[in-house]
Amino acid sequence: MEAVVAVVVLLFALFLAAGAYAAVKAVGAAKRGVDRTLTQARRTVEDHTLRAKSFAAPGPAGEIAQLRLTLRTSMRATQDALHAGVAEDESLKESLGLFERLSAHGHELDAELRRLESEPDRATLAERLPALRERTERIIGSADSLRWAARDRARRFAEDDLDSLSTQIDLEAGALRHWTTTDSATPPPSWSDSSATTEGAARPPRPAEEPAQPAITPPGVRPTYPWQKKPRPESTT
Repeated sequence: MEAVVAVVVLLFALFLAAGAYAAVKAVGAAKRGVDRTLTQARRTVEDHTLRAKSFAAPGPAGEIAQLRLTLRTSMRATQDALHAGVAEDESLKESLGLFERLSAHGHELDAELRRLESEPDRATLAERLPALRERTERIIGSADSLRWAARDRARRFAEDDLDSLSTQIDLEAGALRHWTTTDSATPPPSWSDSSATTEGAARPPRPAEEPAQPAITPPGVRPTYPWQKKPRPESTT
């Protein structure tokens, strides 16, 4: 009896532990989902704000907003392309590692541009703007190069797979139409050969020619017997 009670208590404890673990996992997943939604919403609001500043703010402030918007768009597109491609192509892990190093420079530049948006000294900002523009273009160029290389690699693999699949389908289609090769190997006879063959099969072979016999048998020499009288000679008188 005590053993049964112990087993029931153990099972109840296991059920409680499993329920607690599932609840913690569900709460963690929900929290990550909320954080991801908030991050995406914050990113969208910031992008729209930068786009509005790039059109509305004149001078260096508007150009800095445009640089930030272009940088963020390029880095985000490259990140999405590499993360999507590495799930199917393991060789993109090295490219993803290079992008993470580039992403550190991108975040540093974005933070610097954000601080310069509220810079009151417009003259100093205008002097530093060419160097900031060149730095932004270098980071964007590297990110675009990684992104397009990953896309070209995926497209090349897709084309190779399509070529191989087309070849296999052509071979299978030829195997399914095997009767065409058989018929072409033994062409049908022409009409003249067919008619000659048919007439030869229908007409029986002619027998060997026999010597022609006369219609009436000619008279032979009659035999003479001793009891027959000799014929008298005819009288001349």
